Amino acid sequence: MRTSRYLRGRGSLRALVLISAGWLLAACGQERAPEARQGQEPMSVAEALSGEPEAEGYARARGPQPFDFPRDHGAHPDYRHEWWYVTGNLEGDDGRHFGFQVTFFRFALAPEPLQRPSAWATRQLWMAHFTVTDTAGEAFHHFERFARGALGLAGAEADPTRVWLEDWVLAGDPGAGLDRLHAELEAEGVGIDLELSAVKPIVRQGDRGYSRKGEAPGNASYYYSVPRLTAEGQITLPDGEHAVEGTAWIDREWGTSALGEDQAGWDWFSVQLDDGRELMLYHLRQADGGTDPRSEGAWIDASGEKRRLSSDEIELEVLERWTSPDGEATYPARWRLRYPAEGLELELAPTLADQELRGGFRYWEGAIRGEGSAGGSPVSAVGYAELTGYAD
Repeated sequence: MRTSRYLRGRGSLRALVLISAGWLLAACGQERAPEARQGQEPMSVAEALSGEPEAEGYARARGPQPFDFPRDHGAHPDYRHEWWYVTGNLEGDDGRHFGFQVTFFRFALAPEPLQRPSAWATRQLWMAHFTVTDTAGEAFHHFERFARGALGLAGAEADPTRVWLEDWVLAGDPGAGLDRLHAELEAEGVGIDLELSAVKPIVRQGDRGYSRKGEAPGNASYYYSVPRLTAEGQITLPDGEHAVEGTAWIDREWGTSALGEDQAGWDWFSVQLDDGRELMLYHLRQADGGTDPRSEGAWIDASGEKRRLSSDEIELEVLERWTSPDGEATYPARWRLRYPAEGLELELAPTLADQELRGGFRYWEGAIRGEGSAGGSPVSAVGYAELTGYAD
């Protein structure tokens, strides 16, 4: 998950390579349709990002270490996987609500550089997910692409920050790091063209950026966030163009190891309160239905200071569930969130029930809204939720 996008699964990264190989050979870099292609079952995130035996030889996160900016905004090819993740909630001139997700994933296919004198030779596979939620139009547009990390098809650069998969691009200015970014993506008549400007400084999640996921040594990742950015620009939909503005959230994470066999998935939340504070929370779900004690969160005050939260400091109660149209997965769909130390109580709900990605990978990720109180005063919120492991 951004916070821990590693999951227990029945497959391995090799399964990702085998399934992706046909897509890469047939249409490298092209977006996949929202539904899995005929004859291909969607994979779980677990199947792609797990498989402890295949992790041998890769670098691992084994403890806190200083981040090196801007270098760490770029790729870490010796780790098995990483991602650049942006979500946001936007409002049009007419008050119409939109959500968006942009995620670039890098997968290392071998722990050592390849010794082949070919421009096509690469040990890196890239994937990108792009979604737009049209709440009023009751439509969820989602697209998926794969590309080789060769011939300039996909990659990441540190300064200026730039991550791309063909013409899907997240790019910044020299020396700006993640403070100023431009997101430009388009597929099948759906697109975003947004300027992102950081309001809060980078937050190092977990223990100074070291996010422990499981009991085994190295079963962890390096993880940091920009918890609030302004977003302004344009969204294009089949019904036309919409000038929009709102807020966004950025997550960066890289690592190698999978979660333990007793862990079944995670529920991850980013919440931006209208009083200028933010909350990040992830629950690692155990196979027996319990919550793993390594679940945690972060409370960011109005000045940008972070307080690390343990799993027992935040209460999350599921109030409602939603089943996908084919009946293959049932997800939480409304929650009551309490953070007693700040007197926070929110009821959170998706802006649109069906925000499930059903491409080569299957999980629920979508825009959410919240209403409640903090310290006795009314408060509202926007955010995003990611729910994995429900379609395994």
